[in-house]
Amino acid sequence: MATVILLRHARSTANGSAVLAGRQPGVALDDTGVGQAARLPDRLSALPLAALVTSPLERCQQTLRPLAEARGMTPVVEPELAEVDYGDWTGRALKDLVEEPLWRVVQQHPSAAVFPGGEGLASVQARAVAALRAHDARITAEHGQDSVWVACSHGDVIKAVLADALGAHLDAFQRIVVDPCSVSVIRYTETRPFVLRINDNGGDLAGVVPPKPSPEQAGAEAARADGSDAVIGGSTGTP
Repeated sequence: MATVILLRHARSTANGSAVLAGRQPGVALDDTGVGQAARLPDRLSALPLAALVTSPLERCQQTLRPLAEARGMTPVVEPELAEVDYGDWTGRALKDLVEEPLWRVVQQHPSAAVFPGGEGLASVQARAVAALRAHDARITAEHGQDSVWVACSHGDVIKAVLADALGAHLDAFQRIVVDPCSVSVIRYTETRPFVLRINDNGGDLAGVVPPKPSPEQAGAEAARADGSDAVIGGSTGTP
């Protein structure tokens, strides 16, 4: 299957406001975020991107815009990658939310958390993973097994996806850190995902492109044709 770069949107006006913005309209990138987005074309320049997919919210589309313009690509809008629907919590100050009984559930038992008037975190994970797998299958069919693509979404959504890819219970997803404009990388296969990066804030990403096997490796590659098997003894890395 292809390789997906999970990109959290760049820093927004809501990130430093101590308010849970959720799906509120009008949340755009702040000056720092605009700068982060502007650096994405150079940061991802070594990657032959096959597709761009984005949450419908403004801050994600704004984050991808410089990259899309540099590559001459049009992002596909995917509603299932939207921010969590926090329902009645949307727009409320975090200092008030920490007093709510549900806050402890969100922190310690998130798989049971359902936001009043909104959705549950377990549902968020299910919708996001299903959407990513569907796009990954489509992109693989169109562009091949070695293709790389970008999906721009939100912090809690990406954390939930990473927990699934790591085989961790959703209750562990609060242990994962996903900063604004960070990238995390997953390669899905027939039977399991491989997590290549988490919360990368500026490292060399060239290594996430699947390397072409040498003649000596070709037999082993054929033996695990769908790429689902892990390398015994560990990966040899990128030459």
